[in-house]
Formats: sequence, structure tokens, C-alpha cells
Amino acid sequence: MQWWGWIAVGVILLGAELAFVDAQFYLVFIGGSALLVGLLAVSGLQLALWLQWLIFILVALISLLGFRASIYRTLRGELPAFKDGLSGEIVHVPVPLYAGQECRLEYRGSTWDAINAGVESIAAGEPARIERVEGLKLYLQRP
Repeated sequence: MQWWGWIAVGVILLGAELAFVDAQFYLVFIGGSALLVGLLAVSGLQLALWLQWLIFILVALISLLGFRASIYRTLRGELPAFKDGLSGEIVHVPVPLYAGQECRLEYRGSTWDAINAGVESIAAGEPARIERVEGLKLYLQRP
């Protein structure tokens, strides 16, 4: 492939990473390896086509596997852990709720059935922790 072909592919991949991909840094390394092969060809090295492709593949793989994770962590930082479900969240009970008793409450813009799953009663307006969710029922306990 001609030198300008490698550089064009590299620029297109780098531009696609910036424009369309949410900074996952895959196309950066592939585009960078295409640019490297193009620059080697511009510098006057007469490389066979198979050697150009081999350099492209090796540089892309080595840079992806060797540097992507650390650069991604450095630039994006550690993302907070995804919390699955509502367990552990705090709600406020609108009415007194004795052990085993059920009421309705609003939480996150929806109305839920809530059951006091603990042994202690929860006073009206008092916070309660969601222990588990089954369907549309929240099982609560005093924090």
C-alpha cells in the first residue's frame, strides 16, 4: 500500500475515535500503528507489502494489549462501581409501620408497596433501609 494510504487510514481511525466512539481508545492504537507504517514509508524505507501489514498488526496488537488499559485508567479514572438494585438505599416511611405491616410510599417517582421486614417498628417520617426488593415490594428495616 502507498504511504498516503496508511496515513489516510490512520487519520480516519483517529478521527472516528474522537467523533464517534466514547473514548475507549481502541481505534487510537490501530490508527497510530497505521500512521507509523505510513511514516516509515515516507521516510524512504522500501518495505514489502507483507512487511507493512506485519508491522501494522504487531504494533497495533502490542500497543493495544500493553498500553490501552493503563492509559484508559489514567485519562478516565476509576469509574464508580455499578450498584445493582435498590438494596441499601434509604427511604422515608410516610406512616407508622409496625413489624410485618405494609404501607404505600413514593420513591424515585413511583409508588411502591413497602413491608417492615424487621422486628422494630418504624415511626412516620423516619428513615428506613431497603433490605431487598421482590417485584414491586420493598422490604424495609430500621437502619
